[in-house]
Amino acid sequence: MAVEYKDYYKLLGVERSASADQISRAYKKLARQYHPDLNPGNKQAEEKFKEINEAYEVLKDPEKRRLYDQLGPNWQHGQNFQGAPGFENMHFSFNGQGFDGAGFSDFFETLFGGARSARGGRNNAGFGADPFGGFSARPRRGRDVEAELSLSLEDVARGGKRSVTIQTTGGPKTLEVNVPAGIREGAKLRLAGQGGDMPGGTPGDLFLRVRYLPHAHFRVDGDNLQSDIWLAPWEAVLGARVPVRTLDGEVELTIPPGTSSGRKFRLRGKGLGSAAARGDLLARVMIRVPEQINETERALWERLAESSSFSARQHRS
Repeated sequence: MAVEYKDYYKLLGVERSASADQISRAYKKLARQYHPDLNPGNKQAEEKFKEINEAYEVLKDPEKRRLYDQLGPNWQHGQNFQGAPGFENMHFSFNGQGFDGAGFSDFFETLFGGARSARGGRNNAGFGADPFGGFSARPRRGRDVEAELSLSLEDVARGGKRSVTIQTTGGPKTLEVNVPAGIREGAKLRLAGQGGDMPGGTPGDLFLRVRYLPHAHFRVDGDNLQSDIWLAPWEAVLGARVPVRTLDGEVELTIPPGTSSGRKFRLRGKGLGSAAARGDLLARVMIRVPEQINETERALWERLAESSSFSARQHRS
């Protein structure tokens, strides 16, 4: 099967003459954009994330970049590499899954070598490639553990460090986790080495799945939030300035005269999401009438009803 050439410079969006600093900045920007924690369940983002990691693994290293540049698109007609120095025991983690060679493309493995068995297939038996040509057993690893991390919408909007207490065989253990601002519900946070123990080996990882706690004022719609504004009938007719609750505190909203129930006002940047791309708050107008009125109020309402030409059921064009 033909192995397709991959242009690592194009994947990172940089020129072939780009400096190491430019490559690093481009990689960090793309990694944030396609990180699986911010794109749960998005297979295209997952593949893109793996591609940019593969490109960065090569271009960040001067020697590997030099070898890659030497071969270029005609790499299949060049030297026969059996494995570049430093790639023999490569292992990286992606969204809780380990990749030992299999996490990279066939082009990468053909060019730089990978964990292969004596028969030429991928080695999936839990062994790592030995730089001297053989295979060495990796330490056994404990099982990964998954738990739920419940967050209020205020915590999601702010992000930052949170303390989490989990139950272990040795009793409760409190850990500190850094929550990215705007993290999506269902995303997983990985705490390396905090999973199941393995005597004589290495512990597994702990994955915290994010769950949003119900909120008394807001409903979640992706990165947007929805809420209700309650108006008295005269505020809707005459207009008003009313306080509106947001995750960042109260703001004042101007209600224009003649506002009907159900109309929505968009407060930009008051929703969820990262600081650079935060969603909006959609505030829906709801008109509330008094359940009980006195005789004076009743007379005024009756007078208004008699003198007004307005019909709520009349068709509006």
